[in-house]
Amino acid sequence: MMDITEFKQNLKPFGALIGFDFGVKRLGVAVSDIGRMIASSYTIIERKDLKKDIEQIKQIIRQKEICGIVYGLPKQMDGTEGEVAALTRAFALKIAGEIDLPYMFWDERLSSKAMENFLIKEVDMSRQKRKKVLDASAAAYILQGALDALNRI
Repeated sequence: MMDITEFKQNLKPFGALIGFDFGVKRLGVAVSDIGRMIASSYTIIERKDLKKDIEQIKQIIRQKEICGIVYGLPKQMDGTEGEVAALTRAFALKIAGEIDLPYMFWDERLSSKAMENFLIKEVDMSRQKRKKVLDASAAAYILQGALDALNRI
């Protein structure tokens, strides 16, 4: 597993990053610009079959000139890792077996909650609409946190 410094050293000078908010049913996807300054929500992959998930991810990687992957790691409030964190790590290992790109994990505590609050308070988005964008928005929140940290080192 790479820490953030190793991850940065293994990235190409220019190229976008892809960020994932892992879920058993849905995978929120965000991408950055090639200069790695801004994360944007991109899509939600409805998870049904790992092989199809991987094909969709590969397609996005080709289209968006992706050179690295950031996985949101859902830690407990005390910093320990629970069942979903273990599932996220297992998913990342499966992806690493199919896609040869550097990857890292980013602590995503409260990312979904932060984005939901933002969508309610700042955007005044209905529950139905929030459901459609929340996972991708959380992925963008996660990826932006990682981008900001990468740009500080």
